[in-house]
Amino acid sequence: MNFGAIIHRTSDNFCYPLDKDTIQISLKTGYDIEKVNIIYGDPFLGGILGGNWKWSGEKLAITEKIELDYHILWKIKLKPEYKRLKYYFELFSKDEKVYFYEDGFFYEDKFSNGQCFIKPWLNPIDVKETPSWVNNTIWYQIFPDRFYNGDRSINHSNTLEWGSKKPKNEDIYGGDLRGIIEKLDYLKDLGINGIYLTPIFKASSVHKYDTIDYYEIDEVFGNKETFKELVEKAHSKDIKIMLDGVFNHCGKEFPLWQDVLKNGPNSKYYNWFMINKWPIDTTKKGTEDKSFYSFAFTSNMPKLNTNNQEVVNYILDICEYWVKEFDIDGWRLDVANEISHYLCKEIRKRLKAIKPDIYILGEIWHDSIEWLRGDEFDSVMNYPLQSAITSFWKNTSMTNVEFMRKVNKCYETYMEQTNNVLFNLLDSHDTDRLIHRVEDENIFWQQLTILFTLVGSPCIFYGTEIALEGAYDPDCRACMPWDKIERGIYNDKIEKLKKLINIRKEIEAFRNNNIEFLNEKENTRVIKYYKKDNKQKFLITINASDKDINVECKKEIFSNLLNGNILSPKGILIERIEE
Repeated sequence: MNFGAIIHRTSDNFCYPLDKDTIQISLKTGYDIEKVNIIYGDPFLGGILGGNWKWSGEKLAITEKIELDYHILWKIKLKPEYKRLKYYFELFSKDEKVYFYEDGFFYEDKFSNGQCFIKPWLNPIDVKETPSWVNNTIWYQIFPDRFYNGDRSINHSNTLEWGSKKPKNEDIYGGDLRGIIEKLDYLKDLGINGIYLTPIFKASSVHKYDTIDYYEIDEVFGNKETFKELVEKAHSKDIKIMLDGVFNHCGKEFPLWQDVLKNGPNSKYYNWFMINKWPIDTTKKGTEDKSFYSFAFTSNMPKLNTNNQEVVNYILDICEYWVKEFDIDGWRLDVANEISHYLCKEIRKRLKAIKPDIYILGEIWHDSIEWLRGDEFDSVMNYPLQSAITSFWKNTSMTNVEFMRKVNKCYETYMEQTNNVLFNLLDSHDTDRLIHRVEDENIFWQQLTILFTLVGSPCIFYGTEIALEGAYDPDCRACMPWDKIERGIYNDKIEKLKKLINIRKEIEAFRNNNIEFLNEKENTRVIKYYKKDNKQKFLITINASDKDINVECKKEIFSNLLNGNILSPKGILIERIEE
């Protein structure tokens, strides 16, 4: 038996409360383990510790299994009658039976030999809660300058003609908040019920990730009155609004940074930043000399010192202001893995006290369990899922089993409450666009089908509905071609995405975590999985092979490249299954 592959702890995603009555327990083993039982019960059923007593628990087989690259994940939900839980595992390989306790492995089931795992008490306040509305939300990310110019009276002399050339980082096209207001009906008709705005606060650049004033809307986008109107009109159409908070760093023109550059160590804001050497050479474009820390090595984006209580209070007040004054529904925190955990916890406390169902999303591209224990973020941007999906089409030798394991990995890392609201995306302002990456419209729809049928909260980047082209920044930030949209050139694409969005919203199975993969050995480039809820069961088939495949299509609800019972290469079929 491979003891080194067996992993469990009584915390994080291995043992946690799903609700006030239920505990989710997970155990990782190697593939040599064929069967697992859990022996569990209340710690005090045999008496209080000490004295002549013996504890014995109830035995239950763990039957739910999830395949990962090198492990099997065994999962079970338990409802401890008295809110306490004591347990250990009984493991079977082909030739051995072993008992797994907190302090090790034993070949005989003698309680005196092992220290059981203990979940001391299920306190309702310790149950991680995430906003329920997020699982039902279809997000639409907008890069404001390139979405729609609705108020030409605020255009500057350097505002370019809309879509007149391939965008550069310094180009300004005049997209604004009024433009978003004017397109709310378009978004509503598309099926969108959540808008994520990249930064709109006063800043020097077109992208606005170099903030000058966190309390002011940048004049190129409009003003606070227009933003208030946007939120109110969006809410009247059941559309949520999420802002982008850049609190890891500011812009070089941020007044407090300018005060430091002017007064040096005598500035009362000197410790608001991470300065290591004085004076600072402001002619240098990079910070590799460590004179001060910045975002990456960009000298025009100095890092805020989120270890400083004054900075923490300042950021908390900003977050509170936009929630209280404008009733926003979420904050997306930029470079969230570099700000202090202390600040993240304080943000949650402050905002949840004001608006309990506000959505707090961290921009983190890697394993984020540190931020997702229930006292910091609700969710993170699920870039690992994008990577898992992308890799299957980029690497044509990858099998459906390998794909399944990569997708499973994206979800087994976190608690179920987190998975329900993971921010799932295939592209953004920080990546190349989906159609550019896959270079094929049929594959484009295959990947979107997966996105819209997995648990979490899907987000599309503005223009995805028309397969807007674009390589990496700045190419991915092109102007929306409204003239062509209004002439109906993209109607077929828009209608296809609307159908995907609608079935996602209408069918609970496509929003939950109930998934069963069917990995055919004869054609390992075909992805198949069941999604089901209490009422219905659905089969999703994605033909990523180079051959036609036969399907038993009886109740199709979405398809592409389907001809009768033949699903062509790059084809899609979602069908309702009778049980």
